[in-house]
Amino acid sequence: LVREVQGLHSQLVGLKKLLLNVSRAVVRDVLIAFSPTEGPSMLNTTEKGKTGKIRLPREIFQSLSSQIVPMVVTVLNIQQLGMFKEVKQAGQVLDNTVVGITVGNASISGLQDPVQLTFTHGQLPRGVTPQCVFWDPSKGQAGGWCSSGCVTRPGDKKTVCSCDHLTFFTLLLNPALDSSTAQALMAVATAGCGVAMAFSIFTIAFCIFIRCRFRFEETLRINLGLHVNLVGSLFLLNLAFLLNSGLSGRTQPGTCKVLGGLTHYCLLCCFTWTALEGCQLYLLFIKVLGVYIHHYLAKLCLLGWGLPVVVVGVAGVVGSYGEYSIQTTDHQVIAHLCWITSKHLLLHYITNCGYFSLIFLFNMVLFGVVTQKSCSLQGTGAVQGGRKPWKVALVAAGLFCLLGATWALAFLTYGISSAPALYLFTILNCLQGIFIFIWLVLLYYPKMKETTGSLSHIIRHDKNTTVSQE
Repeated sequence: LVREVQGLHSQLVGLKKLLLNVSRAVVRDVLIAFSPTEGPSMLNTTEKGKTGKIRLPREIFQSLSSQIVPMVVTVLNIQQLGMFKEVKQAGQVLDNTVVGITVGNASISGLQDPVQLTFTHGQLPRGVTPQCVFWDPSKGQAGGWCSSGCVTRPGDKKTVCSCDHLTFFTLLLNPALDSSTAQALMAVATAGCGVAMAFSIFTIAFCIFIRCRFRFEETLRINLGLHVNLVGSLFLLNLAFLLNSGLSGRTQPGTCKVLGGLTHYCLLCCFTWTALEGCQLYLLFIKVLGVYIHHYLAKLCLLGWGLPVVVVGVAGVVGSYGEYSIQTTDHQVIAHLCWITSKHLLLHYITNCGYFSLIFLFNMVLFGVVTQKSCSLQGTGAVQGGRKPWKVALVAAGLFCLLGATWALAFLTYGISSAPALYLFTILNCLQGIFIFIWLVLLYYPKMKETTGSLSHIIRHDKNTTVSQE
């Protein structure tokens, strides 16, 4: 009997109730405070930021059939009570706290003015998504959490849940990456990298064929040379990723440092050649008169392949590379990579995020200028002879749209849309090799006799226009 009493007492420790008698005569909203330690109580206006809050709209009490009914607010510690356990639950319940609200014996749902629950918490870790849910006994075999009828409004240190019914509520903290998501992303990335490498080889062979056929067209040869180097950097990046994902976790520390530095180098090369593609568009479309640089393509190769060597060399000297673990919110390791270590993440933000941000902004401005210039030239009759406007835009935008836009999705992989953005980012970047191959074939193959097609025509027309104006 003593053991049973002690067990019952330990269960009651995790259950706290507030019982009020409310009537239909209530003409204002009811405000209640709650916390995992103190339980529910009528809201004290002097309490700010320490407790959660519940706002019950007057609509609930106006629909009561009797004059006086009991209203019960229950705060449960599900860890102590062993309740509300969902099978294969990915997210964590905030503070292991569930709040139950009942008014009378009737089921209340479909509220026009929703119930508002404010859950207070500290600054959430990056990549964690808060979600307002309620317990649905009909979900699955033993019940589960459901978000239907609830709207989540996350904040810095609190999250507001607006729900159109009364039941047991809580706030789930969903990690951006769980084990199943990480495994699916790795499988998609591995298969996509293999396909991208194959099409990168096709693209390089096609560019070499076109470049040899039109060896006397200098502008075309430089453009194709840039494309070959950019696709080559993508090929090396995909190869480095495959080696990284296949060997990480099973290599010696020295080998992992080399592999991390190689992956970082290939990524920086890809970004640099994207910037050089934008610079080439600037020279072709904006500064089109009197542009001649001796050994131009060779100097671009020195910059595109040499600048990342300096950055990676400095990072290697300070010991920035090693094993990097990707973890969930409960510190479960879901992937190992040879990359920049957690102690040197500032290097990642500067050399990768910051570097690409500058390139992306530059290409964004350049894309707008080139698009405006192409439209103005079409208005003056520069583009004619059956050339379609979309082809002019395709030549101008080209690799900027295919590369800049897809890499920019990396900035959306945090926050409420992180999981869909991760899938979209992985799939689109794995398909880059296919996109570039199709783009080049559609651009050059049907009009090989016209060499660079509308691009050369626009450049030649703009040169003549500039000379006549001078």
